Amino acid sequence: MIVDAHHHLWRIEDGYGWLDAPELAPIRRSFQPGDLVAELTLAGIDRTVLVEGGRCDTAEAEILLGYAADCPAIAGVVAWADPADPELAETITGYRRLPGGELLVGIRPQVQAETDPGYLDRPEVRRGLRTIAEAGLAFDVVCRADQLSAVARVAREVPELRFVLDHLGKPAIRDGAAGLAAWSGPVAELAAAPNVTAKLSGLVTEADWARWLPADLRPFVAEAVRLFGPARLMFGSDWPVCRLAAGYGAVLAALIEVLPPLSTAERSAVFGETAVRTYRLGT
Repeated sequence: MIVDAHHHLWRIEDGYGWLDAPELAPIRRSFQPGDLVAELTLAGIDRTVLVEGGRCDTAEAEILLGYAADCPAIAGVVAWADPADPELAETITGYRRLPGGELLVGIRPQVQAETDPGYLDRPEVRRGLRTIAEAGLAFDVVCRADQLSAVARVAREVPELRFVLDHLGKPAIRDGAAGLAAWSGPVAELAAAPNVTAKLSGLVTEADWARWLPADLRPFVAEAVRLFGPARLMFGSDWPVCRLAAGYGAVLAALIEVLPPLSTAERSAVFGETAVRTYRLGT
């Protein structure tokens, strides 16, 4: 079974203001479950994890869980919530009472948007992370490469929480060797924490959108395999955001091409089993 551990769906009229940026015009439209299923069928993908889309409000969770309830391909939903919210436990309980609420598998705030370098060290955020762990959910971290050391620190200090690093921490693939050098040390620090898994996702949009080649991704993927091992890595398309640089099939083909030699069991981990285990998917 092949699992896409990271994609999005949205209705453009529902307030995704980040899509107003001029360079995002190619994806400034609605993407619905029917669009997703068409891509999955062509690519031979069995199940997926639907991730919040940067709207950053609790009302989005009802929509996403509703999609999952009606679309058998969606095995789990990572919804937005604010870890610093003193009512976080009640929010999670409310999500679980919604149609599709049994498919809630994780929480993701937009850590990449935080300018405070001490954000993850705030006592209210730490309390929220422990609340997420107590709820049996994973914590997806979408962060900038310069935030990786802070994520590593909190992962060590909250060992009971399953951390999932989205997009390998967004290395500057477009910068080639310089981007690799700036990213490899901090991501190694994070990979040393055994409660962290990482997604081989969002890489084509960290490369040059117009001129990227699979070879540009290879050293970053190779380093991720070396540091995390296949058992802590999972494929994610980051569709439809990936369409800024490549279609669904091209993203999948590029990852297959640049992965180092793996055993059958290791490939099964990257393309499904890690996601099933990490998100506790009821496949």
